[in-house]
Amino acid sequence: MLTRAAVLTEFHAPLEIREVELADPGPGEVRVRIRASGICGSDLKAIDGKSPVVSQLPFVLGHESAGVVESVGDGVTALKPGDHVIIAMSGPCGRCRGCAGGEFHLCSGPARITAIMGGPPRMTLDGAETRRFIGIGSFAEHTVVSERMCVKIAKDAPFAAMALLACGVVTGVGAVLNVARVQPGSSVLVVGCGGVGLNVIQGAVLAGATTIYAADIAEQKLKLAERFGATPVQEFPQNVDYAFDATGVPGVLAKAFAATRPGGTTVMVGSPPRGQNLEIDPSLLFASRRLMGTQGGDASPLRDLPMLAAQYMAGRLDLDGLITERVPLEDINAAVERVRQGSVARSVIVFD
Repeated sequence: MLTRAAVLTEFHAPLEIREVELADPGPGEVRVRIRASGICGSDLKAIDGKSPVVSQLPFVLGHESAGVVESVGDGVTALKPGDHVIIAMSGPCGRCRGCAGGEFHLCSGPARITAIMGGPPRMTLDGAETRRFIGIGSFAEHTVVSERMCVKIAKDAPFAAMALLACGVVTGVGAVLNVARVQPGSSVLVVGCGGVGLNVIQGAVLAGATTIYAADIAEQKLKLAERFGATPVQEFPQNVDYAFDATGVPGVLAKAFAATRPGGTTVMVGSPPRGQNLEIDPSLLFASRRLMGTQGGDASPLRDLPMLAAQYMAGRLDLDGLITERVPLEDINAAVERVRQGSVARSVIVFD
């Protein structure tokens, strides 16, 4: 079938709205009509030529999405046309060492590795193979993905809110609940209050942290952090129980690590550029401080996404407050620039 997509045809250039050809779903795959897709910092890195998985152009970006199943391939049993789904960033194989140990975010199955590198060939532009970000490519009206990547949701759940769960929300909340495992009554420092950092704050609230500090150089982001339950600070407080760095800047991560108490935990949530080194005082480690990383909040899609959707539907997770704007596909480049400038928490592409 033919469908429209925002295609990256040249680095450091605007995306082009083009008509692409999408293959029918193969065995174990489903075709999803995208209804909403968030614009993530990872998409901007790809546009700027800084993504390790986006090298061969043309490329369709977008990976934070929700939509409706339109058709299914042979062997699909868990989904049917008409089902509403979130498309997760991963579809664990369930067979590799990581999956066998319950660490689904570390899946090393062949399908997972193929997805990271752009997915199987399902989309073409003017006859040229067009890869898709993490095998999704949700800056398009339709996509074809493995059924393992789809998490069914209630039909009354709004698509724009559900789309955010796929990346920014599960990464931030998961860093708190799955990685650091913040304890009730704890103190938490969150550095970087963009889309992911705000969800670290929400995760800390869910975990029962009683003191949550937020640091950012942008005043507008600090105001949002306060709305979500944090206390803005100009200087890093000391001796906090947990620190989370969502900036991806090694020097900032080092400062956050030094702000924790003996026995405290620091989690690197933001993705630093390749080739940069982290310098920390090794004596801090002797006080049983922990420095940890995370990949997508160390989430299990089938476990965590339904849980987060339920928290939202029950009014305990604010997703609507994260959405600064909803824009059509035609306005994606202007929305990308607003994300780059940091003037929005999350921009969401909506498809009628």
